[in-house]
Amino acid sequence: MRNYLLIMRPSHWTKNIFVFVGLIFGGKLAGSVDEVLLAIGSALGGFFCFSLAAASIYIINDIIDRDADKIHPEKCNRPIAAGVVPIGPAVVLSAICAFVAIVSSYMLARSLSIVIVTYIGLMLLYSLILKRMMILDCITISIGFCLRAVAGAIVVGVFISPWLIICTFALCLFLGFGKRRSEVEQIGEDIEAFRRTLAGYTPELLAHMLDVTSGLAIVCFLLYATDARTLRVFGTNNLVYTTPLVLYCIFRFSALIQKGMYSGPVELTLRDRPFQIGFALWVLSCIGIIYANKLGISLGGIWAY
Repeated sequence: MRNYLLIMRPSHWTKNIFVFVGLIFGGKLAGSVDEVLLAIGSALGGFFCFSLAAASIYIINDIIDRDADKIHPEKCNRPIAAGVVPIGPAVVLSAICAFVAIVSSYMLARSLSIVIVTYIGLMLLYSLILKRMMILDCITISIGFCLRAVAGAIVVGVFISPWLIICTFALCLFLGFGKRRSEVEQIGEDIEAFRRTLAGYTPELLAHMLDVTSGLAIVCFLLYATDARTLRVFGTNNLVYTTPLVLYCIFRFSALIQKGMYSGPVELTLRDRPFQIGFALWVLSCIGIIYANKLGISLGGIWAY
């Protein structure tokens, strides 16, 4: 049973925290107790649906890549690559996860089920074709994260801001190239045998891509923080003052990934304490700034000094 749980990659469900972006930045944590609890419950439901949808894709991806994974220093221990989980039962489990995700999302909101189906279709296409197409592979992954953010906005009933899409895409494109950089560092000379696409990603090229996308992510956040609509919705542009935390998290991620200290964003997020502290402080700062005005607390006097 443990091996069947492992092929669903529960540790990777942390990627679905993007579902909660709409809950926080949509102002749904303020209001009556019933409204707040309903919003939180809906967001958790969306998280559950996306976790199962992602699990179904992880299983299919492991089946397709089982031979190549045997070359990877860490992925060779995955149950399907190691041969401890047969392909037949794995396919059945993947189908069950996808079915439950679609049905559950339909019960939450019809629009959510459309997003879930779109995500599953896109990721199947990625597993079969797009992951072997350089650059387009990372773009596809980023779109998948945008769908998570959109799902979170839908399920709690908030406006899907263009900034939600832009900032999520820019950040996740940075994370995607970061993952490719860690794979290149870990696999070494066997990289072409593992996946031909990765052979085109040289350390120098990926370092350049990380520089460009990290800058893009930071600029997008600054534009969002100073945008007129942000001022109108939150009553403040004080989100701009969280920029040092944004810079710290992005630069630390880039430094550690390029050193090959972690196999990818998930491992870094779950294991690196300084990054965790920086990210937690940023989230808490954003919540404090967004909801201070809604709760009648003015921060204007503080910044005046």
